[in-house]
Amino acid sequence: MFEWLGENWWALWLSAFLAFAVIEMITLDLFFIMLGGGTLAAMVADFAGADPWLQIVVFCVVSLLMIAFVRPVALSHLKKGPSEQRTNVDRLIGEQAVVMEPVSSDGGLVKIGGDIWSARSAAGVLPAGQKVVVAAIDGATAVVSAASEAYGKS
Repeated sequence: MFEWLGENWWALWLSAFLAFAVIEMITLDLFFIMLGGGTLAAMVADFAGADPWLQIVVFCVVSLLMIAFVRPVALSHLKKGPSEQRTNVDRLIGEQAVVMEPVSSDGGLVKIGGDIWSARSAAGVLPAGQKVVVAAIDGATAVVSAASEAYGKS
């Protein structure tokens, strides 16, 4: 079997690509998929008749180029976008909330959408019933500020 693999490097490159694809699905950081691109380039080099040492060089060069040039662009495209595309707690930033219990820098409760969150004030004490805006999420605590402060109104 090892003789067959030594003569058919394309099978090794295909196996490496599949392994990198599975690891990428687990990590989701766009690193291993760049290595997978290098393995596909090396497999093409094998089909073109390149020696194994040249296939390894192709794998290294293509992988490094993809990590250096393609990955940063892909990451920037993934991270930008309208608020409708934000997920999880990032989606709450900028949302309006209502103070349920007075909120100070030490704590309090706010209602965001239909959920009650522990909260703390970015500045001052916010009385119950006041409308506020979520400025940040710190763990399981919403950092809020008065709605007029958040939008620069008086």
